[in-house]
Amino acid sequence: MATVAADSIDILEKAKRTLAPDYVPSDDEPYMNEKQLNYFRMLLLEWKHSIHQAAGHTLQLLQDGPIREPDLNDRASSETDWGIELRTRDRQRKLISKIDSALRRIDEGEYGYCEVTGDPIGLLRLIARPVATMTVEAQQAHERREKISRDD
Repeated sequence: MATVAADSIDILEKAKRTLAPDYVPSDDEPYMNEKQLNYFRMLLLEWKHSIHQAAGHTLQLLQDGPIREPDLNDRASSETDWGIELRTRDRQRKLISKIDSALRRIDEGEYGYCEVTGDPIGLLRLIARPVATMTVEAQQAHERREKISRDD
């Protein structure tokens, strides 16, 4: 169970290392050129593959049998760990739809541009969060509006 938590922390970082340790998109080249688009496509596909592998591992652990801890405290701890694991997998399931959406945007030529302003999102932001759909400024404005409407 301990390895599952470690796996979920850096799935994206593992995907980046696996993909192309010798190439990182830079501002020295034209924005969203073919090489950058290919990099992000491969990164997103590798990220999705890693998530599917982690989910398969979790499924295998669940199929291996129920929790049979004789001590109530150990059983409670195991059940808590499983709850956290399943919530993590649910978040990753939702992330897969964002990855699929990003791949669709690459195919349609919209990837890397803010869905609100149309401005370039920026390479550093996309490297950090390849499924980003807004610039930092647009995202901050969106979150402020969301907070205000929640407070009402």
